[in-house]
Amino acid sequence: MLESGMETSVVIVAGPTASGKSGLALALAEALGGTIINADSMQVYRDLEVLTARPEPAALARAPHRLYGVVDAAEACSAGCWRAMAMAEIAATRAAGRQPLLVGGTGLYIRAVLDGLAPVPPVPARLRDEARTLHARLGGADFHAALAELDPETANHLAPGDTQRLIRAYEVLQATGQGLAAWRREQSAPAIRAAAIVLLPPREALYALCDARFLAMMARGAEAEAAALLARGLPPTLPVMKALGIRELGALLAGRMTREAAVAAAQQATRRYAKRQYTWFRHQLADSASVQKLVVAEQFSESLLPEIFSFIRQFQLTVKL
Repeated sequence: MLESGMETSVVIVAGPTASGKSGLALALAEALGGTIINADSMQVYRDLEVLTARPEPAALARAPHRLYGVVDAAEACSAGCWRAMAMAEIAATRAAGRQPLLVGGTGLYIRAVLDGLAPVPPVPARLRDEARTLHARLGGADFHAALAELDPETANHLAPGDTQRLIRAYEVLQATGQGLAAWRREQSAPAIRAAAIVLLPPREALYALCDARFLAMMARGAEAEAAALLARGLPPTLPVMKALGIRELGALLAGRMTREAAVAAAQQATRRYAKRQYTWFRHQLADSASVQKLVVAEQFSESLLPEIFSFIRQFQLTVKL
């Protein structure tokens, strides 16, 4: 397990959904002797093979893949839980003499590896429920104002519309008596150097790719996969129930939407998610002392490999991969 002070390096392949991350990761894994480590918050779930476009058997046979389909849908895999698994896989990959390739579209997960996570104690379920109830009653703006009175330092870094992080900040404050900003000053991170390749195709092209991808998922059995998951009767608050397509296909299966309307709604949800990812990776994963970033402004194709390998060779001059 890698801890603070232990130096290693990773290659990151990141970007929004449908940008070609899996294809690039596979090409890099074969060329670099790499192991692909999943950094997508939904691809960890065993129940979501089709709806998350998990790598198919042919890809799995070409290079080692880790942390795909390893968590049951009934479990809530937090960023902290995933990070612990990912750091163990990075260490095991290094011990085997292979190159760790961190691949996915969940920015929080990638940042958790690079920067570590604040050592916040577990929050009781009662306080989580109270925070959600209060937010629903007050609304985003008033909830933000209430948090600002109690913890102005944390609130200053959050927008009134950032529901998930506002609730998290409030519940942590109530549970520990200390704000998230204060907890973050106590976090430590392993000394990781990263070469990050970020795929950012033109937005309109990306949205078209998202639409086509969901149609392909439908052809591969997305409806049956959603039906099997929903038949388990899991709580709607579990992370897996928020996977793209689950809500819309659930409405189709329940007779509340036509197939055409459900597909269109799921495509729209996917485009909106891709837009958020696009913005995050453009602005949040920046060049720094520990991260060298290459932005590729198109979907992955093999014609891009010379540029990408040149970038990695330059990275190799500063840190041993």
